[in-house]
Amino acid sequence: MITLRGKLKKDADVSNSKNKDLNYKRISVRDKLLVKEVQEMEQTLPSTCKVSFNDPHRLHEFNLLITPDEGYWCGGRFCFHIFIPEEYNMIPPNVKCLTKLWHPNISEDGSVCLSILRESNLDGLGWAPTRKLLDVVWGLNSLFTDLLNFDDPLNKDAAELFIKDKEAFGVKVKEYLNHYAKR
Repeated sequence: MITLRGKLKKDADVSNSKNKDLNYKRISVRDKLLVKEVQEMEQTLPSTCKVSFNDPHRLHEFNLLITPDEGYWCGGRFCFHIFIPEEYNMIPPNVKCLTKLWHPNISEDGSVCLSILRESNLDGLGWAPTRKLLDVVWGLNSLFTDLLNFDDPLNKDAAELFIKDKEAFGVKVKEYLNHYAKR
């Protein structure tokens, strides 16, 4: 369960009991937003997603596990590390895929191509301060079903193979699943 709210209250109580000029720590806008957004995200996660925090007091850094239940990547477990910078919600979270996979929009080194993770985007679908963590989670989840982009891929070889030979693409995806992402 989320404990940042309790930690923030405790920190405020400690600060109030000490000299206000010493040890006063401002709570960042990011951390205030994250308390609410993480609660909302945990309540409305897709059934194929699970969030885990290494430290419940650091809501700005967590892992997302996606286990697709359909499509080419069905049967795999894909872990993403999500880091929310201090400037959030003016800039998007940083996302890295920790599981090696064969995907047109995820490079083999873990970079992710998803329009809402771009600070500025010509099509108007990039990051905006009105977006939330839940949008990022749903977007990442959709990369395994209906959000495949072959026009601007990170892994051009994967995109070209899909366009030329879907069966060979499926075989290559399964090879990666069996080697790196098996449930």
